[in-house]
Amino acid sequence: MADLKRLAEAFIFAAEAPLSFERLCLLLERSRPEVRPLMQELLTEYSAGQRGFYLAEVAGGYQFRTDPDCGIWLRKLSKERPLRFSQAALETLAIIAYRQPMTRAEVEYLRGVDSGGVMKTLLEKNLLKIIGKKDVPGRPLMYGTSRQFLELFGLRSLEDLPTLKEVSALDPELAEAVPLEPESDN
Repeated sequence: MADLKRLAEAFIFAAEAPLSFERLCLLLERSRPEVRPLMQELLTEYSAGQRGFYLAEVAGGYQFRTDPDCGIWLRKLSKERPLRFSQAALETLAIIAYRQPMTRAEVEYLRGVDSGGVMKTLLEKNLLKIIGKKDVPGRPLMYGTSRQFLELFGLRSLEDLPTLKEVSALDPELAEAVPLEPESDN
């Protein structure tokens, strides 16, 4: 079991993106019931220690991530500037994350302003993706969040997004600024 654990750590460490449970089982040549307790043990071990990194379940897989407390020091290592989001980008991302799939027109209706430039930027940063065309006249593109979005925000899946009630508890202004509920026409 110790060798299997070391091998699982090596696969996760070497992977360029979060490694899915299914892929890990294939790489380890073991069944899901054999690998599941191993991964639970690794998650527990890495969460208990005071290390500069931890094992996270993110974007549908496993990935080693650096401790957020080390962030200011790690910026010295990287020449890249951390991603910064405008208020418009955050609003657009939140609306799409909670209500996807959505067309550009639907986003613009909810925000009340043109969102084409913001959406283009979010597409370029791979935080949004085109997920199809809506079956209405004109067949507008439909957008949703990407795996990169989940990775960036440390989410396993969209179900890990905070509820509107949780957002309201943190910042009532933000909850009002980002209309997540459809407006009724009555």
